[in-house]
Parts: sequence; structure tokens; C-alpha cells
Amino acid sequence: MHPPVTTAPDSMVEPTIDLGGALNRRGLAWAIFEWARNPYYILVIIYLFAPYFASIIGQNLIASGAVDGLDGAAQRAAANAEGQATISGLVKYAGFIAAFTAPFLGAALDRGGRRKPLMVVFLGLMAVMSFSLYWVTPDDTGMPIWMGMTALVLASVGYTYSEVTHNSMLNVNGRPGSLPAISGLGLALGNLAGAILMAAIVFSFALPALTGWPFSAPLFGVDVAAGEHQRLVGPICAIWLVVFVVPFFLYTEDGGTPGASWSKAARNGAVGLYRTIRNASENINILKYLGARMLYADGMAALLALGGVYIGLYLEWNVVELSAYAVLASLFAFAGGIFGGWLDGVVGPKRALMIEISGMVATLVYQLSITPDAIFYGLIPGFTIWDGPVFNTLSDVVYLSSAAFIAVTATASISSSRSMLVHLAPSHRVGEFFGLYAIAGTVTVWLGPLLVELFTKWSGDQRIGMSAIGLLFILGFIVLTTVHSPHHPAVDDAPD
Repeated sequence: MHPPVTTAPDSMVEPTIDLGGALNRRGLAWAIFEWARNPYYILVIIYLFAPYFASIIGQNLIASGAVDGLDGAAQRAAANAEGQATISGLVKYAGFIAAFTAPFLGAALDRGGRRKPLMVVFLGLMAVMSFSLYWVTPDDTGMPIWMGMTALVLASVGYTYSEVTHNSMLNVNGRPGSLPAISGLGLALGNLAGAILMAAIVFSFALPALTGWPFSAPLFGVDVAAGEHQRLVGPICAIWLVVFVVPFFLYTEDGGTPGASWSKAARNGAVGLYRTIRNASENINILKYLGARMLYADGMAALLALGGVYIGLYLEWNVVELSAYAVLASLFAFAGGIFGGWLDGVVGPKRALMIEISGMVATLVYQLSITPDAIFYGLIPGFTIWDGPVFNTLSDVVYLSSAAFIAVTATASISSSRSMLVHLAPSHRVGEFFGLYAIAGTVTVWLGPLLVELFTKWSGDQRIGMSAIGLLFILGFIVLTTVHSPHHPAVDDAPD
């Protein structure tokens, strides 16, 4: 039995500012960061670029002759499964890298120097890799497929590192009672930004190509047939990030120690991280929570990251349909961020998370009940509703309605997860525990995509592949029930 660790951290940061609420300049600037960064995940990873990239993988499989012995429908199914499995693999590799490095970054953040210069590096990596995606072309005349894969993995690592650093700054940019509201506002703004950009792409490029409205042709001569509008989301998200991240750098409290040695912080952080894990019994409640998050966050990440690929390939939605789904989901996710912050204050973050995880499980079951030909697991036959350019069938419309449920529950759970950790972690070790929080969200982030990849390949059925995600939600829920998290309403410290 090791004695309790009572030594002070190498550099304990105590904010000297008057911390305010979500609409205070510092809290708002912290939240605006997600307005700048999160559209990358929404447009590139979930809804537009990833389905485009998966379709290229499928086309290459058909062109290779590997499925020549199958009929047309079977060829498409095999190509779709290959595309979904490849995107799952990319998410898996990015998760491996982050899992073995993010905890050390988080531990160093508690002891190191200023954090904003690190953010410049992480966000710069994201922006450059995102911008480069424009050159991933279907005819392979631009960036080779392997380079596109590398760019996606590197951008994902930069995204994770920026997330760890940003999260570690939450507690120094708002008073304790305001942190759930600030966290929720950030997620709400991030999803609203994604909805705005998605709508701009639809009305500027996709709808004109499909219907000749609101413009007679796509603006700027964009070639929709070649997927150019989907490739453009990379540069658009990169520019959006660079422009709108400025308030974060100008107005947030850094929380680091000016002049502190990062090399020393890295060494001491690694020692502190080892000590935390070695003395796990002293932090058992937080570690149980992180174990629960490891499972349900992995399921949520797989559901979000592969959801666009799934509906784009399985239901064969075009870009306008995918974009309409994304805009609807992003608008409801805006509400989900606000709802998550509110629910935390009413029932506490643990109960809020249990409600939100249950909602995600119910949504997954609902989504998997829908096929192109029927809904509710074949109980209701599908039929054509109209002969228009989008959402022609009952299955299309019913699946579209699921956007509201997944958006609200997933976004609220992210907000509640962050406030849960702030609620449990010692204030002078928030960075270290957010590093462990990151590993809890990434150490098995490969597991969800791997399960989807394996189940998809074994069965040759995308629905069976996606169903594996439900296991992670259920296991995470069970572990979460063992975490002791008393609710402290903080009546005298209510958020703005």
C-alpha cells in the first residue's frame, strides 16, 4: 500500500481574475473556440468529406476487378462495406496515436508554460491537413489516396491535442457554477457554425447542380459531379478555423505559467501520471468515471464518425440529402449543447449522462430499424412518397427524423462529460485528468471502428457492422452507475 501523495504539483495555477459566466468575455471566448474548430469534425469527418472518400475507396475496389464475379447490387454492397471499413480503420489509427500521447500532454499542461503557443501548433497542423484534402480526387490525378489518409489521421491527432489543451483551460475561464453553461455554449456554437457552413455549401453548389435553384449552376464553376464541392470543405474549414479562433487567443485566460520549462513539465508530468495510475485507489472514483467514458465515448465517436458514411452508402443519399440531415442535426445539436448544460444543473452530470446515453442507445436501435425498403425492422413496408430530387421514400423521411435525437443526446453527453470531470477532479490537476479524459476517449477509440470494420466485413452487411456500437454504450452505462458523484447545485454561484 503506497502512502497518499500529498506533495504539491510542480506549478499550481491559481487564476487571479474575477471569473464570470458563459457570457463573460473570457467564458465566451473559450466557447467561440468550438465555433471555429468543430465545423472540421462535422463537415470533414462526419457528413461530407468522409462519405466522398469512402465512395472513392469503393470505386477503386470495383475498378480493381476484385468483385467482378458479383452482380451489380452485390458489387455496390461490397464496395460500400469496403468504404465504411476503410474509414473505420482511419479513425482507429488516429485513436492509437492519440491514446499513447494525449495523457502525457495533459499531465504536462498542469506543470508547463503558456498553453496558447501549443494551440498554434496543434491548430496549424489541423488547418494545413484540412486544406490539403481538396487535392484528393476520384481520378487519382491529385493527392494519392495514401496521402489523403495520412492527412486525415494527422488532422485528427491535431484535433485531439487541441481538445485536451482547450478542455484544460475551462476551469480558469469561468466560475465553477458556470462551467456546465460555458461547456454547453461551446458545443452549441460549434454545431451552429457547422450548420451555417453546411447550408452555404448546399445552396451554393449542391442544390444548383441538382435543381437549378437558387442559382442556375454551381457558383464559381465548381464541378459537383466530380465531388469538388465535397473536397472544398477541407479548405473552407481550414480558413474558418484560422479566422474565428482569433477571439480565443485574444481574450481567454491561458492558465499556464509564463516561462516554465516544457521539457521539465513533460518529465514531471510523466512521473505524476505514473504516480496517479500507480495510486489508483486514491483516485478510484475518477478512474471509474474515465473507464465508463472510455466505453460510451468510443461508441458515440464511432456512431458520429461513421453515421454519414453509413447513410451515404446504405441509403444511397446524395449530397443534398446528407447536407439537409447535417444541417438539421447541427441545429438540434445547438439545442443539445444548451440542454446538456441545463440538465447538468438540474439533476447533476452523472444522472444527465445516464439519460443521454440511454437516448443514444434508443436512437441507434431506431436508426438500424430502417432499410431502403422498410422501417421498424420490416414491420412497415416502405414506399415512394414523391418523385422529387430528395427524400423520395418513407425510409428517407423516417431516417431524417433521427437527426434530432442523435444530435441532442450526443451533444448534451459531451457537455455533461466535461462538466462531470471538472466536478470530480482536483482543481490543480485538471489538465492531468483531462489528459486521462482524452485517453479515455481515445485509448479504445479504435475499438468501436474496429468492431464496425470486423462485423461489416464478416457479415458483408453495413447494418450488422453498425450494431456493434450498441455494446459499448451499454457497458459504459453499467460502469457509470458505480461512480459516486453527489450533485452540488452551487446556488450561490449560479451561471450567468
